[in-house]
Amino acid sequence: MSFSIFNRRNVGVGLTLLVVLTICGRLSASQDFDVVVYGATPAGVMASVAAARQGLLVALVEPTDHLGGMSTGGLNLTDIGRSEVIGGLPLEFYWRAGRYYELVRHGQQVSWYPEPHVALAIMKQMLETSHVSVFMHHRLVERSGVERSGERITCISVENGASFHARVFIDATYEGDLMAQAGVSYTWGREGIAQYGEPLAGVRADSPGHQFNVKLSPYDSSGKLLPEIYDGPTGTPGSADKKTQSYNFRLCFSSDPANQSPFPKPAGYNPARYALLARLLEARTEQEGHAPALKSVLLIGPLPNNKADMNNMGAFSTDFLGGSWAYPEASYAERAKIWQAHYEYTAGFLYFLAHDPQVPKSLQEELNRWGLAKDEFVDTANWPPQLYIREARRMIGEYVMTQKDVQTDVLKSDAVGMGSYGIDSHHIQRVVSGEGLVTNEGDTQVPAVPYQIPYRILVPKRQEVQNLLVPVCVSASHIAYGTLRMEPQYMMMGQAAAIASKLAIAKNEAVQDVNPGELAKVLRSQGVVLEYRPSGQ
Repeated sequence: MSFSIFNRRNVGVGLTLLVVLTICGRLSASQDFDVVVYGATPAGVMASVAAARQGLLVALVEPTDHLGGMSTGGLNLTDIGRSEVIGGLPLEFYWRAGRYYELVRHGQQVSWYPEPHVALAIMKQMLETSHVSVFMHHRLVERSGVERSGERITCISVENGASFHARVFIDATYEGDLMAQAGVSYTWGREGIAQYGEPLAGVRADSPGHQFNVKLSPYDSSGKLLPEIYDGPTGTPGSADKKTQSYNFRLCFSSDPANQSPFPKPAGYNPARYALLARLLEARTEQEGHAPALKSVLLIGPLPNNKADMNNMGAFSTDFLGGSWAYPEASYAERAKIWQAHYEYTAGFLYFLAHDPQVPKSLQEELNRWGLAKDEFVDTANWPPQLYIREARRMIGEYVMTQKDVQTDVLKSDAVGMGSYGIDSHHIQRVVSGEGLVTNEGDTQVPAVPYQIPYRILVPKRQEVQNLLVPVCVSASHIAYGTLRMEPQYMMMGQAAAIASKLAIAKNEAVQDVNPGELAKVLRSQGVVLEYRPSGQ
């Protein structure tokens, strides 16, 4: 049986999406899929498009109602690094955005900062013209959704009863759930310095970025620890832990009064939760001689049409420190609670800034010139449905990319793309320092140089699975992942995974046996950049 469907919220967007219900090992339709991509993140979308353009029959299976991950979910001030390293499908995507905004009239071709709804429309168009079958709201059966035969995955089953059979599978989710169920080795959290010899690894002895630059007591008048401060062990510098960097929502604001929705007041809102923020604003005002400006509390990333991508900025902002720790290994129900907890924290943060009398009037007035963009995320009350999962599981493959691979040992014989953005990990915990003051720990902002991304980090160990590629939860340390985790790099790794799938299928071989030279040849023909050449050379 087959029928057309998109999802319950987005009927009529102009994209025909085919759903084929299957039974594991036997499609009720008369064909199998060549490639099943699980996760419609930027990596998943580009993997699907690239595989379909190679003539493969592709199913893109997304567990939620949201297509495009962070590229359509609020992260629209794109983390570019050096634009010269971005080619292939990522460049096509941003070129299409430039065409939408008619930038050629201004002598430009590429728009790196499209509005969320524009990015979504472009991804839908790319999927439609490539004839990808897209399955929204098809979530992998928890704990038992992957069927294997030997070292190969044969099919995956989803909660609505459908199953998908393919020759190659690509796990493009931020969480790595397919990868984990398939029996692939993985980790999460931070390695210690000793594990891979990374000077930046583990608990940070000094985290100067987004830090408390005024001396604040972490205790209230009765000696009780203030909210949003962790009361457990910090860990010794350089040691490993299982704590993940903070998540947040990338919110789309509008400064146009005609296109604004008010900041929502979350259920159970309690201004006492933000006592530390009030104390920080008061201390900064006294020390600096004026009230803090909005740009020191929120990172304001300008977007077209009077909009902005709002991100974390400073010591106490939209990053929910400690709220992400359980996420990588959490159940679906637990993740939903974590999402809700992030919403309540962030919505409460904005409501506090916008309304609480403890906030300096000038800062309050500056924030209230903005509102949630009324024409974005219209199905979810203008709040982005995608939580910014900066890091969750990371595969442990035959090769693990580490700090040296993005700073010194940057050339690879099996390159499939390039990165250049700095090593960027957000704070992990807010704690009491040895001096008895409040401090944030974990932020890492260190430059990388243009480096080649090796194919080896996309594939599991041969003895574990031979027909799975992983372009998001790649085989990398926490430190290396801090630069790999940017959306353009996810896109290029998705494209590489698709081309590798094509080569593996053509020769009926394991993904680990794909010839790097052949893979590189195809990628170069598609405009992928594999060697760094500065602008003008």
